[in-house]
Amino acid sequence: MVASGPQNRHVARMTTLVKTWKAAQERLKTAGIDSPAIDARLLLEAAADINRLDILNDPYRELTPEQLERYDGWIQRRLNREPVARILGRKAFWKILLNLTPDVLIPRPDTETVVETALAAFPEGMSFNMVDMGVGSGAILLSVLAERPGARGLGTDISEEALAVARDNAANLGLSDRAAFLRTGWADGLADASFDLVTSNPPYIRSEEITGLDPEVHLHDPHLALDGGTDGLDAYRALVPETLRILKPLGIFVVETGWDQAEQVKALFSEAGFERLAIIQDLGARDRVVTGTRPA
Repeated sequence: MVASGPQNRHVARMTTLVKTWKAAQERLKTAGIDSPAIDARLLLEAAADINRLDILNDPYRELTPEQLERYDGWIQRRLNREPVARILGRKAFWKILLNLTPDVLIPRPDTETVVETALAAFPEGMSFNMVDMGVGSGAILLSVLAERPGARGLGTDISEEALAVARDNAANLGLSDRAAFLRTGWADGLADASFDLVTSNPPYIRSEEITGLDPEVHLHDPHLALDGGTDGLDAYRALVPETLRILKPLGIFVVETGWDQAEQVKALFSEAGFERLAIIQDLGARDRVVTGTRPA
């Protein structure tokens, strides 16, 4: 007679990597989740402590009961529209890996346009000082510093919890000696004409539109990092004069905007006297970044 119990139930449920992955894909696809194959794979890799090559080269490896239970739980959370980055507590961005908490925005691929534009303006080997206002997880600041060893940077934020995440990420990336963090409103307390580069990905979603965003965003991203006021431009009205004040003559700013706001944001910087203004598109061919220089 075979005894029944939790152990035998686990054995009955044991399955292979490829079978588990395909079943999870189908569940996510049926529920209307975007990129079900990628999400299922990323969660499987973390749950089973494997990489993509393991799934390809050893597809019939069996998961342990503990791995399967963990994976099932994570898939259910994804079905409840919790983002993969929230489930795993980390997100790859540019060329770095960032730890995340509920206190910071999940960095998007669109924001890599800010990094790319900043790096193009400061070739490798240059020494420069930068500030990232509203630093969040540190995505922009740390990506630039990781690529430019001659750079030093400051990240500002009004959230002490967000600053703690950014400090932790700087330490994990070995950048603590070149990155500092300050709790303040945008650039309050920073010296005039003290930075060569100013970057920011400020909140720019119109207040009334937040609840209409995907559940992954409006239920799991901090509204402090999303809400840009009635027209989505409140943060820029505060940023423009501060950027003019703290940039050195001929210093460069690079800010992210909503896809339909770039012309309005460019106009705000133009009215303040900035020069060489340009709008940069993201990989989806949408207006995403406004950049320019402080006049000499």
